[in-house]
Amino acid sequence: MGGNALEIAAMCLTLVGLIGAAASTGMPMWRVTAFIQENIIVMETRWEGLWMNCFRQANIRMQCKVYDSLLYLPPELQASRGLMCCSVALAFIGLIISIAGMKCTVCIQGNDNTKHKVLVVAGFIIILACICCLIPVSWTAHVIIQDFYNPLLLDAQRRELGEALYIGWVAGGLLFVGGCMFTCCSGSADKGVERSYVAYPQSVPYVAYQSHPMAFQPRPVAAYSYPSRDPSFIQPSRRTSFIQPSRQQSIRSAEQL
Repeated sequence: MGGNALEIAAMCLTLVGLIGAAASTGMPMWRVTAFIQENIIVMETRWEGLWMNCFRQANIRMQCKVYDSLLYLPPELQASRGLMCCSVALAFIGLIISIAGMKCTVCIQGNDNTKHKVLVVAGFIIILACICCLIPVSWTAHVIIQDFYNPLLLDAQRRELGEALYIGWVAGGLLFVGGCMFTCCSGSADKGVERSYVAYPQSVPYVAYQSHPMAFQPRPVAAYSYPSRDPSFIQPSRRTSFIQPSRQQSIRSAEQL
């Protein structure tokens, strides 16, 4: 039961991390307009994401526009597109593989060693998804902070950290914890216990054994009797050996006469 609870907890953390990574990838709040010093115009907010940039004004709904060209984006956002997509794909694949290797599922029945290996592989894939998620988020945050303190830029060109970056960090942490739980904690309850199973063909129907008492049937007396030896089987030389020597001489003298 303890192993099943850990597997279910790891699956839930991985699922939440997958949803967070997908939300961070689609949200346009990666870079947000900074309001500092003389830039106190709060009537307009600009958001920049991986796929589009959005403007929002007071009493007006938000308007978004998809980027016309990928080359228009800065290098960190170009790389973030591919890495975040890889993170979502790897997390989804790792989650599917982990479900197949869990003890509470019917996949790979009767082979706990194979299930453990499947969970280890799923854990490594989820950890790789975590790395692919943390790299673009941290890289973009580093560039934003570096540009914020760059004295050569105008105040209107500076940006702040958006909500999508924080969601990406949380999603990466959840993916890391879920992957470690799948890798390290799977099969810990059955460690050191080796079981041997006998594989029977599935085509053979199962028949329950029913015990029947054995009835005692006495055999006839003739079955236990042994035939007596016929004296004809005795060799002639052995016949005379049983006759006394005195009688043998009298028999020989009678034969001579």
